[in-house]
Amino acid sequence: MQFITICNMRVIAVHLLNDYSGSPKVLKQLLTGWAKRDIELHLYTCSGREGFLSGLPDVKYNFYWYRFMKNSVLRLLFFMTSQFLLAFKLLFSLKKNDVVYINTVLPFGAAIAGKIRGNKVIYHVHETSMKPLLLKKFLFGVLDLFANEVVYVSNFLADKEPVNIQKTVIYNVLEEDFVKSAFASKRTDKQEKIILMLCSLKAYKGVDQFLKLAQANSKYLFKLVLNASVLEINNYFKHVKIPENLCIYPTQTDTHLFYREASVVLNLSDPKLWVETFGLTILEAMAYGLPAIVPPVGGVTELVTEGKNGYLIESSRIDQISDKLHELFENKELYRSMSCSAVELSKEYSLELFEKKSAEIIFH
Repeated sequence: MQFITICNMRVIAVHLLNDYSGSPKVLKQLLTGWAKRDIELHLYTCSGREGFLSGLPDVKYNFYWYRFMKNSVLRLLFFMTSQFLLAFKLLFSLKKNDVVYINTVLPFGAAIAGKIRGNKVIYHVHETSMKPLLLKKFLFGVLDLFANEVVYVSNFLADKEPVNIQKTVIYNVLEEDFVKSAFASKRTDKQEKIILMLCSLKAYKGVDQFLKLAQANSKYLFKLVLNASVLEINNYFKHVKIPENLCIYPTQTDTHLFYREASVVLNLSDPKLWVETFGLTILEAMAYGLPAIVPPVGGVTELVTEGKNGYLIESSRIDQISDKLHELFENKELYRSMSCSAVELSKEYSLELFEKKSAEIIFH
């Protein structure tokens, strides 16, 4: 593959919270792809956190202050302060030919600084569900005013949050090492009956629904991997009786073991509170040949075809989800067919195409 290289250009990537969730993982893939083209890369993110953006080679780190607070008033105050500090830092460090690449709509200070300095400003939009609504309108308003181009992670999101500037859809993809590991160890003849869900520790992500599903299906083993600490998990479930067939895990840097042993993967987000714009964990699971059960709305429906590689069911329909789980586990031929379809779909999300399209956006 021939790479495009442009001299005297720097990409200034900006992200707010570095953790082990989907959006920093995508930015890591972008930075890795751009590094192959010998572009000078700078990353601005908040300090004091470990995640997918930690310790990347060929990236120069710049940290700015931000602290997440549970209190909504303090959280908003700290967030706005962090963006003022970010804008101030960038105003004095941006160069004429820099491309400012903003990951998620949150780091709006970078857009303001980039616009003032006359830089090309690109947003990579991952989200649509955001509260309060006034903050969402403000953040997307800044995007509409100051961005030169916007990248969406799905066609659903592009239609849901349209803007009056140039737009491109680039689907999230899997890293080469992940795909190799998945394809080397996937099985379509699993005897285990393990249901897996990976998500943030939020009620709108379906954590409570997953617990109800485990309670309703005692003969199956349920595994919940949360992007949260042990302390946060203990606080969330301190007044809840956890069924014996439910295992809960804190943040994991390596999820291969969970996918390898699982039989089915779930996404139980409540579309009334949170609409999934893509569903990277679903794509990861499909590389392992896992059929998926996901909500019937959002970008995740671009991954799951009803009855082919999974099912589209609202998370509140516990009985219906239970029926489909039972059907998959009892009908081995159905499971094998869905498993093969899942693997074939995962192959369509090529890292090479992802890197090619992301480079074209930077360089054109």
